[in-house]
Amino acid sequence: MAEQYIELRVNRDFGDILSVYFDFLRKNLKKFTNVFLSYNGIFIIGLLICSYLLVTGFVGMISMSDGGYGVGTENPSGSNSHWVYILIGGVFYGLIMMAVLCLNYGLCASYLHLYEQSKGRDFHRREVWAHNRDNLGKTLLFILLLIPLFIGVFIVAVVFAIIPILGLFAQYIVQFFVTAWIGVSFFAMISQKMTVGDGFSEGWRLVSGNFWKSVGVNFILGLLNGILLMVILMVPGIIIGIYTYHVVANNVDVGSSVLATSLYTLFLCIFMVMTVYAQCLSQFVNGILFYALHEKAYNSNTRSKIEQIGQADR
Repeated sequence: MAEQYIELRVNRDFGDILSVYFDFLRKNLKKFTNVFLSYNGIFIIGLLICSYLLVTGFVGMISMSDGGYGVGTENPSGSNSHWVYILIGGVFYGLIMMAVLCLNYGLCASYLHLYEQSKGRDFHRREVWAHNRDNLGKTLLFILLLIPLFIGVFIVAVVFAIIPILGLFAQYIVQFFVTAWIGVSFFAMISQKMTVGDGFSEGWRLVSGNFWKSVGVNFILGLLNGILLMVILMVPGIIIGIYTYHVVANNVDVGSSVLATSLYTLFLCIFMVMTVYAQCLSQFVNGILFYALHEKAYNSNTRSKIEQIGQADR
């Protein structure tokens, strides 16, 4: 792995950041995926159970209708039982996703920090978990502070929505700027061992000083990550689409079909897991952006190399 090491602390321009991001994913995607799956195994099982409850509830509602489709009213007690499935599945889904968000938010930061610290040499997934666990308190506080921030961004978005055309562009610019600020701030907090407040301040200084680069990187890579997620989900989506067409065309009773319940449950679970996974990959964007902006501001890596050359010449 050391031979494949990509130096992160380099002052890079817009195009280089995009290239390094995809190069980094190409060389680290397999290992990070193993870390992600081992780290989230219990949550994936929980999401599978939630998917089963939600699908069972919705399929039950559909099967009660006339002809097998729509929401019927022929059996009120049965209808209530299906709503219980949906309610329980929805509540557990919300709780699991909150836990996943809190525990996975720092996963990429910890992985990238250990990667940079070890200069690409192999490190165990337990080290990633240990580093993330040690910073869990700061991560939770950081996430809590995002709530009022998102409320403020929502208010600004509503104000911009009133302005035709220009307001839409301004809204997206603010959105990607805030995304860059949050991501760079978090990586600054983790990488530089800062407090939450200092992390936000450092992130603001770095991103505001490189406004268009930060906005552009998040826009382009955010768009490409979204396309990548759609491509990954295309195969199971096509399978579900074909099966649903078969169900409609042949009046299949989905309520009593084990195959229908299994397929819809599996697809919903895959969709949930891939959404979380895509969010993790998108965080690498601002991690690489942070190291580039930090080196541009401080030249710490360049100075370190110069000092090493000076010591070697003595």
